[in-house]
Formats: sequence, structure tokens, C-alpha cells
Amino acid sequence: MLLVALAGLLLVGCVPAHRRASWAIYPLQRVQPHDGLAVVSQPDGYGLHLWLETDTSQRDTCRPRWLVDPARLFNGNGTAPFSSGVASRTEFFEAVARADVRRALRRELEALCRARAPRNRWQWLEPPRRAAEVRVERFPLLEEPDLLAPAAEVREQEEALLRGADGPASQPQP
Repeated sequence: MLLVALAGLLLVGCVPAHRRASWAIYPLQRVQPHDGLAVVSQPDGYGLHLWLETDTSQRDTCRPRWLVDPARLFNGNGTAPFSSGVASRTEFFEAVARADVRRALRRELEALCRARAPRNRWQWLEPPRRAAEVRVERFPLLEEPDLLAPAAEVREQEEALLRGADGPASQPQP
């Protein structure tokens, strides 16, 4: 048994560095300080760019709003990391299962809350670790019926206006 464990350890140790994930974790700003976190979770510097958001919907409280569809991180071990596209939720769940990632998330999100809502109390909420734990955020003001009319209705109104401009009423009278 000991010999098998030792052989496994040697095999893992023989994998070249560029073929292993470094699990480097560092802030990677999107728009303002503390609103992004890079997690190098794959070989060759690939990983996740976690976009960090805050929730201040409860009075006097600032807490994390979990965005479980992270961006794909490129060149994470290099000098100019960047993100593009979307990584999988599975990768997000694997990353937040690590204690070091959760510690970094907590630190960055608390700093983001202090910057956005300095008078609010900070409340840490654990990130979802399975798809069943993901909450779909509802934004009631964006669902109000008077904000956006149905597209078909808008199209009909536009066509009626165009027909009215081309009809007999719009032609000059002699």
C-alpha cells in the first residue's frame, strides 16, 4: 500500500509545471478595484475570471451576489492576464470548493462592499457549490410591464406610423 502511494506521488511530481494548474489566485480588476478575481485552475495559465458583485437589496447590509458563470482566464501565469468568453459552471463549483479561493473571494468582496456601500454592514454568504444551490436573481423593476412593450407591439406601431406617412393624408394638398 505504501509503495503504491509513493509511486503515485512520484508520478504526480514528474508532471511538468506547464501541464499542472498553478492554482494562483489574485485580484484581476474588471471596472473598479476588488470586482474580479483570477483563479488559475488549469495548465498553461488557463482558468477562471470570477466577476464579483455586491447585493445591497437588504437595508444596511452588503453581501455577495454570486455570478456562477465566470469568464475564461487566459495567460493567468503570465504578465498580462485577460479574460474572454465563458467558462463552465462546473469549473466555478470546483474552484469555490477550495478554501484558499473562498478566503480570497471573501477578502475581495468585503473590500468591494466597503468601497460601494461604506455605511452598510458586511455579511458573508458562502458561494453555491452545486447547481441546485444557485439562486436565480429577480429584478422586479426590470419586469414591470410599462418599461418595455412587447417587441411585436412595437413593430406594429412602427409599421402603422410608416403606413401613415406614405398614405393619402401625408401627400400635399393641391
